Parts: sequence; C-alpha cells; structure tokens
Amino acid sequence: MPKSRSFRGVRAIALAEATKGGLVLIASFGLLSLVHHDVRALAEHLVEWLHLNPAGKYPGLFLEAASRLTDTRLIALAALALSYAVMRAIEAYALWHERRWAEWFALISGAVYLPIEIYELYRGVTWMKGLALAINALIVAYMGYAVWQYSPPDEAGASASG
Repeated sequence: MPKSRSFRGVRAIALAEATKGGLVLIASFGLLSLVHHDVRALAEHLVEWLHLNPAGKYPGLFLEAASRLTDTRLIALAALALSYAVMRAIEAYALWHERRWAEWFALISGAVYLPIEIYELYRGVTWMKGLALAINALIVAYMGYAVWQYSPPDEAGASASG
C-alpha cells in the first residue's frame, strides 16, 4: 500500500489514541483496585489531603458519588473502561498501519463528540472546554482530509476503468 501524504499526521493521531487508551486502561485498573474497599473513606481522605472543603459543591458531589459506588458498579465501570481502552488500542494500531476503516472510524468517533463539546461550551466557556473542542475539531478535520485525499489503488483503478 503506498504511503499517503497524510502518513505523519495519521500516525500522530494514532499515538494520541494509544495514549488515551493507555490512560483509560490505567484508570480501569485503578477502579478494580478499589473493589472491597471503603470508597467513601478513601474519597474523604483524598478531599482532606487536597485541603478541600468537604461541604463545597464539587467535593460534596465527589463524596456523594463515592458513597454510591458498590463493588458491582466498580467492576462494571472498570469493564467499560477496559472496553474503551481496547477499542482505542485497536484504532491506534490500525491507524498506524494506515487501515482505511480506521481512518473512517477516527473521523466518525471524533465527530460524535463535537455536538457534546459545543453544548458544554455553550453551558459555560472555560479554556479547558475550548481546548478540547479545538483539538477534537482539528483531529476530525484532519481525518476528513485524510479520508478524502487518499484513494487506495484498487478504488482508483476501479473508477478509472468503470
């Protein structure tokens, strides 16, 4: 398969996807390490260690969520996180090896988040939300370009002879 002009960019996106998958994989193991532990007590300790006011809005939400985590929910969350990490790893591998389906998958899976990111920015502008939207929009635009500009030899030959 000839290398497309977007080879370096697609590989950079593959590395980003692999990094996301790796971070979520670590998070899934972190969730599993909490099974059979008092998650509420661990959350209280974390809030105290960070010198946060437990009666504050966000620390209070964090503590409330921690108190609702059961072993079953932790295992289910870890399984979802593991599934996401595997999906990102497969996508990263396929992008690295310039599989056409992976380029389409990256384009579609990135585009799915754009409306959510726009809505979140509408609810309240922060630099983090703006950065997330900008990065994702660039990735979607680049993957759109990569999909559009690259035609494998069998597709090019079929359109020339048909």
